[in-house]
Amino acid sequence: MNALKARGVMMDGVEIIKDKKSFFWSGKYHIDMNARDTLITDLNVLADFNPIVPESYQGAEFLMLGNLMPSLQLSVIRQLKTRPKLIAMDTMNFWMDTAMDDLKTVLKEVDVLLINDGEARQLSGEVSLVKASRKILNMGPKFLVIKKGEHGALLFHKNHVFFAPALPLEDVFDPTGAGDTFAGGFIGHLAKTKDISFENMKTAIIVGSALASFCVEKFGPDRLREITKEDLDERIGEFVQLVNFDIDLV
Repeated sequence: MNALKARGVMMDGVEIIKDKKSFFWSGKYHIDMNARDTLITDLNVLADFNPIVPESYQGAEFLMLGNLMPSLQLSVIRQLKTRPKLIAMDTMNFWMDTAMDDLKTVLKEVDVLLINDGEARQLSGEVSLVKASRKILNMGPKFLVIKKGEHGALLFHKNHVFFAPALPLEDVFDPTGAGDTFAGGFIGHLAKTKDISFENMKTAIIVGSALASFCVEKFGPDRLREITKEDLDERIGEFVQLVNFDIDLV
């Protein structure tokens, strides 16, 4: 909390309930640290959480709906007096198992959905991510971002597709939170530039991927608290070099 305050983050919407446990997730990562199995999901304090949007948040141009139960995500949208310029949301397999109808209702209200490849297949019922993207875009979102861990990320919009590679890392210490870090970098870039075009979303995916590549290098948020703007710019440059090439067609 102090680290966020030191960064100038507005904490008006933070609610602390001292006599309840925080949300708890436990999982087991496979040997490649890319795939994982969920072992335990305890909602705890989130089970009866009712987020109230502070007056100071009204008029926000960008809304990022974190991975909460879909009914709460919808509640936040409906509390806003003016619709944001862009609404993005995250979700997970747990809500697809337990609240699919509510999830589909929220999908009709958002502009961007960010999920991983397993979640995309579960939500759509399709194995092919291309077919899955078409079904999911028909559910409401204008843009779909499918995260593939160490295999990069895909951005879908109408008939357009963009693939962003992941930076090859020698060691992955802890991938927990990499998806959230990606989402934060993605929406942060869009909010900073105020440009929600498909072209700028490509850049946002690279920024998110660069930040996520730092996240996995240490436990929790430790690595993210160390890096500077210069570190981030240098890593974004490394991503650009991954796909930068010259070609002469004969």
